[in-house]
This record gives sequence, structure tokens and C-alpha cells, in this order.
Amino acid sequence: MERYISYKDSGVSWIGDIPEHWEVKKIGSLFVERREKVSDKEYPALSVSKQGVTPQLETAVKTDNGDNRKKVCKDDFVVNSRSDRKGSCGVSPYTGSVSLINIVLSPRKNTEIEYFHHLFRSNDYIEEFYRIGRGIVADLWTTRYSEMRNIYIPLPPSDEQRTIVDYIEDKTSKIDAYVADKEKEIELLQELKQKTIADAVTKGLNPDAKMKDSKTSLFGQIPYHWEERKMKYCFSERSEKNHPEEPILCATQSQGVIPQSMYQNRVVVVNKGFEGLKFVKAGDFVISLRSFEGGIEYAYYQGIISAAYTILTPLNANNTDYFKFLFKSYPFIQVLQTCVTGIREGQNINYQMLGRNFLPLPPSDEQQAIVAYIEEKCEKIDKLASELQSEIDYLKEYKQRLIADCVTGQVKV
Repeated sequence: MERYISYKDSGVSWIGDIPEHWEVKKIGSLFVERREKVSDKEYPALSVSKQGVTPQLETAVKTDNGDNRKKVCKDDFVVNSRSDRKGSCGVSPYTGSVSLINIVLSPRKNTEIEYFHHLFRSNDYIEEFYRIGRGIVADLWTTRYSEMRNIYIPLPPSDEQRTIVDYIEDKTSKIDAYVADKEKEIELLQELKQKTIADAVTKGLNPDAKMKDSKTSLFGQIPYHWEERKMKYCFSERSEKNHPEEPILCATQSQGVIPQSMYQNRVVVVNKGFEGLKFVKAGDFVISLRSFEGGIEYAYYQGIISAAYTILTPLNANNTDYFKFLFKSYPFIQVLQTCVTGIREGQNINYQMLGRNFLPLPPSDEQQAIVAYIEEKCEKIDKLASELQSEIDYLKEYKQRLIADCVTGQVKV
């Protein structure tokens, strides 16, 4: 990309060199903090996230007093000051109110606010914003306006700011459209994967096989020679406890039942007495509070888990691999959803109800063939999806770098 003819040292480490004719200004000289307190009854509640400033969903959990919020006017810039909300900021297209944890900035004069929108959301600036903050640990790290106002930022001439904004929006809109197409392709691949699994575990691999209606109607028709058995006769329920020495496990839809130490997302342990947690062996299946959304999770490790979960041990270990796929198939998930009791976060699967449902059971050799077929097909699908995801990740990184280079004058637009 083309660069400007001459550069100068900005004197600011996070900015580096800037075009000779650009300035460097403190945020406090360009914006004033808006601190007016209002109620969300008069000023609609807004959310501040990595997507920018948007109307707060009615279902959102309120963490503050609705009568004690900060006022936001259209074209104000709003940033969440907490480190665990990194990148949660943006120019507001709305007038409304936000939580007190947010910093609200009002431009001191008419300006190309979209330029600052891109600048303040660029990775290099975000890191500088949090670098000057303070706190005890990462989750309690905060940047105050008294610190933010002294951050130096690059400032091109106003007409050039508009040119930069137009260029960024043109390029990023094309990148976003391309990424959206690739994400749609991944969705289609996941649908193909789910259909491949569902067809194999309920219809088998022989398209000419004679069929019969399943005793569990949601499975549809299954091969005539397949056995059907109630689920409660395929598993024993494990209720063993008092193993505090074992690692704590968590049930995940994407990775199965794994140690909490291996799970990328943070898990809050609410159990004070580990003796009350249920014992799980590798090869067991776990019905968790989220199983009705994505199927029953398979345990890849031994350990202990919430006493609220149901632990199932296959009576015939030879069926395990087949059940791993059956329990993640869409028809089985539909069966699970007919056995749910409670509402919202209190939902739970009633195993007594679930256990009365019949499961399709192909002959042992056919189970092995089905498992091998699914693994081969899914491996190819996953490889294609992984390649698409790598392309998406690269484009998103390129987009961020492009924005950062434009707003700091590293490229001439």
C-alpha cells in the first residue's frame, strides 16, 4: 500500500511515526466527559459491547439501578472501562442511558466522529487504553476518565479524516460480506454433518434396506432388522460420590465431559463440599442441564461432576461409539426435549421419562460400519470447515490491521 511522502516521530510509543502534517492531541482536548445521571425510564437503556452501542435487550439482566445511569446523546463515544470488556465501545447512534461503569465522551466541536470510532476500536489503541488502567487482577482492572483523557492520539486534518473513514468503510464492508459468505458455508457444512450423522444412526448405510416405523416416533423409520430397546435397559445409572481427590469435570456441548482445567471458558465452582459431587468414569455419558439443547455428553476423562447431573454407564461397552453419535443426532435431541421439566434456567431432563423411550440398535457389525462411515465423512467436513475458519480468522485480523494502519497514517488512503 502507498505511504505518505514524509513522516515524523509522534513521540508516543503506541502510535510511532505519523505523517508530517498530522498532529498529536490528548483525548481531553477533543472530548469532554458526560456525567449527567438519568433514569432508563426517560432515556432507553443501551448496551455497550464489541458490536458497539446498541439498544439493550428486554431479556438482559440488569446489573445496576435503572434510576442511576449515565446519559448518552447521539454521536457520543461510549467505552466500557473494565478490562474483561476489552473492545466494548463505539459511537452511539442513539440517545439513551448506560451503566455507570461506562465512560461517555462528547465531542468538544463538530468533528468526523466516525474517525474516532475506528481509532478507539483499533487494537493498538485498546491495548494502550488498558495499559494505563489500574486494579488488583485482570477482572478488576479499570481505566478511569482521568487516565483516559491524557492518552495522546493521532489527528489528521478534518478533510482527511473523512477520506480515511470512507476508505475504511468501503474496504471493511467488502471484507465483512466475504466473511459472511464463508460463515454461511460453515453453517451449511455443519448442517450437512448433522444430517450425515442423523441419517446413519437412524436409517443405516443401505438405502435399499426394508424399513419399519420406530417405536419412538421421532426416530422415524428404521431398518426392519434393527432391534429396539428401552434406554433404561441399555444403561445403568451411576450415583457414586465421595471422591474429592478426583479432578473436577465440566460437561460441554463442543468437547464432551472434560476437566475444568482444559475448558477455555471460565467455570465457576459453586460446590463447597467436593464429597457431594458425582463420580464419572471415562466412557460414561452425562446428562447435563444443557443436554436438551445439544445432546448427551460423552465423558473422555475420569473425575467428579455436579450432583445435579445424571451419569449413565453403557451395559454393553461395544455400543458406546454408536451411542456417542446417536446421542448427538438431531432426532435424539428432539426426544430429549420431550422429557424436559421446569422453565428457563431451571430446566432439567427427567431420566425416568427418557428411559422409557426406545433406542434403535443395529447389529454389532453394522454399528461398527456406521461409526466408521460417520468418522470418515465428518473428518472431511471438519477439514473443510477448519480451512474456511482459518480464512475467516485471517480476514478478521487483516481487517483490524487495515483499520489500525489507516487511523495512524501508516498507509495513505
